[in-house]
Amino acid sequence: MASFALPLWAQEKTVPSPAALSQEAVAPAEVLDSQQFLLNNIHSRGPAKDYSTAVEKLLSRMTPKEKIGQMTQLDISMVCDGKDQELKINPEKLKKVVGEYGVGSILNVFEEALPLEKWHEILGEIQAEAARSRLKIPVLYGIDTIHGANYIRGATLFPQPIGMAATWNPELMLRSEQIAAAETRASGIPWTFSPVLDVGRQPLWPRFYETFGEDVYMAKIMGVAAVRGYEGSDPASPSHVAACLKHYVGYSFPASGHDRTPALIPETTLREYFLPTFAEAVKAGAHSVMVNSGEVNGIPGHANHHLLTDVLRKELGFQGVVVSDWEDIKRLVQPHHVAATEKEATRIAIMAGIDMSMVPRDYSFSDLLLQLVNQGAVPMGRIDEAVRRILTMKMELGLFRDPLLGVNSKLQLGSPEAQKTALQAAHESIVLLKNTDKILPLAPSQKILVTGPTADSLVSLNNGWTYMWQGDKSDLYPKDKPTVLEAIKAKAGSASVVYVPGTTFDKELDIASAVDAAKGADVVVLCLGEMSYAESPGNIDDLNLPGPQLQLAEKMAATGKPMVLLLIEGRPRIIHGISALPKAIVLAPNPGNEGGQAIVDILFGDYNPDGRLPYTYPSRPHSLLTYDHKTSEDPEGGRGSTTFQPEFQFGTGLSYTTFQYSDLRLSAKQIMPDEPLTISVTVKNAGDRAGKEVAQLYLTQRFATITPPVKRLKRFAKILLAPGESKALRFTLDRNDLTFIGPANQPLLEPGEFDLSVGDLHQVFTLISGPAAISAQR
Repeated sequence: MASFALPLWAQEKTVPSPAALSQEAVAPAEVLDSQQFLLNNIHSRGPAKDYSTAVEKLLSRMTPKEKIGQMTQLDISMVCDGKDQELKINPEKLKKVVGEYGVGSILNVFEEALPLEKWHEILGEIQAEAARSRLKIPVLYGIDTIHGANYIRGATLFPQPIGMAATWNPELMLRSEQIAAAETRASGIPWTFSPVLDVGRQPLWPRFYETFGEDVYMAKIMGVAAVRGYEGSDPASPSHVAACLKHYVGYSFPASGHDRTPALIPETTLREYFLPTFAEAVKAGAHSVMVNSGEVNGIPGHANHHLLTDVLRKELGFQGVVVSDWEDIKRLVQPHHVAATEKEATRIAIMAGIDMSMVPRDYSFSDLLLQLVNQGAVPMGRIDEAVRRILTMKMELGLFRDPLLGVNSKLQLGSPEAQKTALQAAHESIVLLKNTDKILPLAPSQKILVTGPTADSLVSLNNGWTYMWQGDKSDLYPKDKPTVLEAIKAKAGSASVVYVPGTTFDKELDIASAVDAAKGADVVVLCLGEMSYAESPGNIDDLNLPGPQLQLAEKMAATGKPMVLLLIEGRPRIIHGISALPKAIVLAPNPGNEGGQAIVDILFGDYNPDGRLPYTYPSRPHSLLTYDHKTSEDPEGGRGSTTFQPEFQFGTGLSYTTFQYSDLRLSAKQIMPDEPLTISVTVKNAGDRAGKEVAQLYLTQRFATITPPVKRLKRFAKILLAPGESKALRFTLDRNDLTFIGPANQPLLEPGEFDLSVGDLHQVFTLISGPAAISAQR
């Protein structure tokens, strides 16, 4: 099997050269074995230095007010005047924040992404003020680097996390986050509020595109890749940053589908589906965790001592900093109503386990917490515990050595090599879902009508968290990156392409004109999907695509011209009423600035599609089962029929070539609990062009104390095969892969039969043991 240790430059305390990045971007891996990748990257963090003596010495010199200042995080507007590109430090504001209150952390932009030079100016003044303070403690600056360094003008942007999940390529995820980390640190910012490890099992949720999809195992693999990419083996290097795991825990499963609203999750389900991603990333050494803004089972995330302390600290062993989300301690009063006053809310949150409050635009937290300490309502030991973690994190990031580490790196933002990696990620994120009569690839000689609201939009290709919070300001986007329309014109020639918008995202514009234009076309490329959104502004109550877009599809189909449907969206918008109309369906899950070119490369056959769905694509708004649903949720499933009929299954994706599976072998038909099971299978490219296949291994436990899911993903590998080439793959399962969370909310291993499948091949094996279930640890 191939080794997946970090590339050499990621292990060193040096900024990667363009040549090094280029080598990483093009060097092929032999086989992407998901589990080997996970194990190697969990253990690839360098040895942690012991800063305890320095931390205790500094802590002993701090007053209560200075300690509480370190626990305070304020927005950039608290130290600046103006906004956007006119943002400037106000010396008096800055002196109050850093000098008087000793604030430990600042975050955000206001409101647009800033160029590198402006970041250097602002951060330089902030750290200079910190150097003038009594204890000279540097400020920890944080930013949302979500799909690249999206708040730094000129940085490389990658597909959103849901698009990266669609690549099924953790090595590519790792490389992308290494670039994002280096470009973020080049600004002087050492901390990113990423990755999102909430599992995307509620497709209405407006932050769905920030997740790695619905599968726990996939999200664990991609989450560890992100942490390792951000932090490297040493986050104190000038090319790495601290990661922040968010939003712990259960945030992504609101019953309403709306952001920041309650979730009802039994503890067995919480531990089976929502905790494992955080557990693996904690093992990988992530430095910080951000808390769920909603509530789970009636207890707000910021007041949940059981989850924040008993589980996160004592069970998972997390030792880093726990930071609140935006205004969420205040929100314990309204809308949560678990505290009558902000002072009481502050006490509840700190005692539950919050170390740092993202206040973010007043001094209430600092003032109220100081009162609580002076009154004995919050013990100094709890304050010291939080500040000890914050100071340790700052030291481990190298801020005491150089608070502006990275600004002198001379790294080229958006270098050609980085853009090449972004294009590769965009290519691999795109999923071909339907290709009747092999209508794709298109021929450049065809006359093409391009229509639909996402055809000429970089905004849709990127979605939120792009140059500003909502990502909706088109004039901030680069002029040298093509939209889908522009890339089609460049490929086929402007004379062969006609463009009629047809609709906006939710209003009819000129459908009749599009119908007329179709008369002269050989093929219609219909571009539907979503506008940009982030958090609560993206709340919807209906997963169906808006009516005008569906109407445009129907009118285009009525022309009789063959149609290719391109979906550019951050969550699966339902298309069941029109899915039979196009001959081809291509999904582009927010592929980023390189997405227009990547989509057209696939439409015209310059790139063979190899993306796979990281979620179940529903066919109806009230049929939102995931692929790993319970057998009891599909009672006909065991009787030769099924009521589970999504539009497209999890893990599916077509290619312009054909792959065949053969020779599925198990090392044993019966195994003991501590005996590994080795699986081998051969994959062949039976077509006439090179392509990448994603081999997916699934397990089904036939009977269990807790009703088992129909199947669970346990391993995957993405492989490149030339025409006619075969490759033997080998996977190993152990007892952890056979456990589930039992009635006592602990991992349980039970004997019995298991069905195993890879591709279209199936085998059965039996776990044998004594008469009682065997307790297991994950």
